[in-house]
Amino acid sequence: MDPYKLWTLLCLLGLSLPGLISVNGRLTRVDSDNRPSCADGQPISKTRITTADRVMALRIWFRNPVGDGKRIDAYIVPSEDAHQSEYVAAYDKRRAFISGFKGTRGTAVVTTNQAALWTDGRYFLEAESILDCSWILQRMGNPGVVDIPEWLGKELPSGSRVGASPMLMSAMKWKEMSMQLARYNITLIEVLQDLVDLVWTTTRPEKPNSVINALPLKFAGKSWQDKVQDLRNEMVKQNVAAFIVTSLDEIAWLFNFRAKDVPFNPVAIAYAIVDRQKIRLYLNNPSDKLNYDPTDSETNKKLYEHLNTNRRGRCLRKDDCVEVLNYNAILKDIKELVYNLHRKIWIPEACNYAIYNLIPEDQRFMTLSPVAKMKAVKNDVERKGMENAHIKDAVALIDFVQKLEREVKAGEMWTEISAATELSKIRSKQKYNRGLSFDSISGSGPNGAIIHYRANNVTNREITTKDIYLLDSGGQYLDGTTDVTRTFHFGEPTRYERECYTRVLMGAIDLAQQKFIAGTPGYALDALARRHLWNVGLQYMHGTGHGIGAYLSVHEGPSAFSNPPYHLTPLMVGMFLSDEPGFYEAGAFGIRLETILMVQNATTKYRFMNFNFFKFKPITLVPFEPNLIDYSMLSKDQIYWLNNYNKLCEDIIGPELMRQGKNDALNWLQKRTELISSAATITSSLCLFLSVFHFTIF
Repeated sequence: MDPYKLWTLLCLLGLSLPGLISVNGRLTRVDSDNRPSCADGQPISKTRITTADRVMALRIWFRNPVGDGKRIDAYIVPSEDAHQSEYVAAYDKRRAFISGFKGTRGTAVVTTNQAALWTDGRYFLEAESILDCSWILQRMGNPGVVDIPEWLGKELPSGSRVGASPMLMSAMKWKEMSMQLARYNITLIEVLQDLVDLVWTTTRPEKPNSVINALPLKFAGKSWQDKVQDLRNEMVKQNVAAFIVTSLDEIAWLFNFRAKDVPFNPVAIAYAIVDRQKIRLYLNNPSDKLNYDPTDSETNKKLYEHLNTNRRGRCLRKDDCVEVLNYNAILKDIKELVYNLHRKIWIPEACNYAIYNLIPEDQRFMTLSPVAKMKAVKNDVERKGMENAHIKDAVALIDFVQKLEREVKAGEMWTEISAATELSKIRSKQKYNRGLSFDSISGSGPNGAIIHYRANNVTNREITTKDIYLLDSGGQYLDGTTDVTRTFHFGEPTRYERECYTRVLMGAIDLAQQKFIAGTPGYALDALARRHLWNVGLQYMHGTGHGIGAYLSVHEGPSAFSNPPYHLTPLMVGMFLSDEPGFYEAGAFGIRLETILMVQNATTKYRFMNFNFFKFKPITLVPFEPNLIDYSMLSKDQIYWLNNYNKLCEDIIGPELMRQGKNDALNWLQKRTELISSAATITSSLCLFLSVFHFTIF
C-alpha cells in the first residue's frame, strides 16, 4: 500500500506507527544519533507518547490553509497562547497535543516529511523520553544545533511557504522569523485559523471559565484606580493615546483581581485597553463573570461592584469605571481605536503579531510594557505580604521535611508522588493559602537530574537513604507567591555528591551576598552563581534565577539572572528574584538550591559619585542540607553568610513553629541551624580524608 494512504488510513482509525516518519515515500526512523533512545535495541521509554497520527492529520491541512488555493510546506506550533503566556490553560496546550512534550518551553515544526521540536536544557532528558521516534529533538544551545529558520532553509526548497498562527507568536518573534526565512526565499504565512485547532477536535479540554475574585486592598496595597492613573501618567510621558494590555498577569495585577483560568496561575483569560478617557476589559462570558458570587472567603464583592460598572459591564459614569466587553471583540475594537484616535498606540513587546499588525507603523509605539515594570517593583504592602507568605511556606516545608527524613530513616515507604501530595496538604493548612504555584518537582536519584521533572505512575521512585532527593515546590497565598528548592540526602552521600552540592551552595551564597551598583541588570551577576562549578568543568543548563509575582505568576519578568538579550531591565529596590544554581548528573542525581531574594538599598563604605548601591535580602528561610556540605570548601565570608542565614531562619521561623505547636519541626530546625565553627570545617576535612583513606585501603 502507498505509505501516504497507509498513514491516512491509520489517522482515520485513530492508530499510528510509533518510531516512523515518511521520507521520500518510505517509512523510516529518525536518526539515532539525534535520538539515542530510538536506536535499535534500545528499550522503549515507558513515558513515550506517540503523536504520529496527529502530525499526519495536521499535514492534511497544508493543502489550502489560508484559502488562496496554495499549500504551505511547513507549520510552526509554539508553546504560548494568544497572550504569550509561559504557563497556558489546558485548552491552549497545542504544542503539547501535537508533540506529546509537555514542558513549558518548546516549539514544534512540522514539514511534509519531518517533525522537529526545539527546547532548552531544562527539558532535554524529558523530551528525549517522551517524544516518539518520528520527532527530531533540537537541543537548543548545544553545538551544531541550528535555529528554526536555518533548519527550514535546509529542509525546504526556495519559494516555500511556512504557516503559523499570528495570534500565537509574539510580534518580535514573528518579524525575526520572517526576516530570517526570507534569506532562504521562504515566506512566513499568516494562518488565521490555527491548524492544530482544526485537528484537535476530540478530547480537548473546555475553554477556562473560572470565577474572578476581587483582591482586597490589604493584599494589593494600591487600588486599581491608582494603578490605572500611574499607567496613564506613563502614557502622557510617552505621548501615546492608548495602551493595550495583553499579558494575563499584568491584567490581574492592574485591576486587582485573581482567577483560576490557568493552573497554578491566578489569572483570567483577558485583554484590556486603557486610553485617556476609557478603560476596557475583555473577558469570555462577561455577563456571567460580572455577576458570579465571589468564591474567595476574603472578598465579598462581585466583579461588577469591584470594577464600578453595572451588571452588564456598562459604565454609568466615565470616571473610575471599567467597561467589560466580550473577549472576541478585541481585534475589532483595536481597528476602531486606530481609526478614531489617529495618534500613537502603545503595545507591549510581548503582544502577538495579529494585534501588532492591526496598528499602522506611524501609529505604533512598542516597548517593554510599563505595567510589567510597575508590577515587578512591589509596593510596601506587597513586600510585607511576600515576606509573610515565605514565613508560612517555610513552616510548611520544614514541618514536612522533618517528618519525611525521620520516616525514611526508619524504613517507612515514601515515594516522589506521596511526598509531593503530603507537602501540598501541609501547605494548604497555612493561612491564606490558595494552592500551589506550580506542579511540584519531586525527584529522587536519577529523576532529580531531569530539571523540570514531573513524577507520574510510570516514573515514580521511592525516596530512600541511598539517593539524593530534590524538592522544588511553591505555594500561592493571598499575600504572596513562593518558590523554594532544597536538595537532601538522608543517608551517606558520596564524596562527589558532597562536592557538587557544596559548589552549588557556594555559588548561591556568592550571588546572595553580592552588593551591586544601581542600573545593574540581573544577567551581569549570573556568573557569580556558576563560577565554582565552572572552575572544575561543571555547568547547569538553565537560568540562575527569575522574577516572582505577588500572588501571581511564579515566573515574572522583566528582570532575571539570565543571559541577554531577554533580561536587560536593571534590578530595582522592591523586586523579588530567585537565586537557584544547580547541577545535574544524568542518570544519577540532581542538585538545585533555590532561595527567593528581595532587592534592598545597601550601605557601602564608599559612595562613588553618589551612586546608589543595592543588596539582596533572603526571604526563603529554609536551612540547607548539612549532610551534603563540605565546610572545608567554604570561605570565611561564605561561612559568615551561612551562619547569619541560619540565625535568620531560627529567629524568624522558630517562633512561628512554636506558635503553631510544631515542636518536632522546631527541633529539626534548631539542629540544622547550629553555629558553624572552625572546628566544623576541620571535622569536614577530616571526614573527607578518612573517606578517601578508607576507599584507598579497602
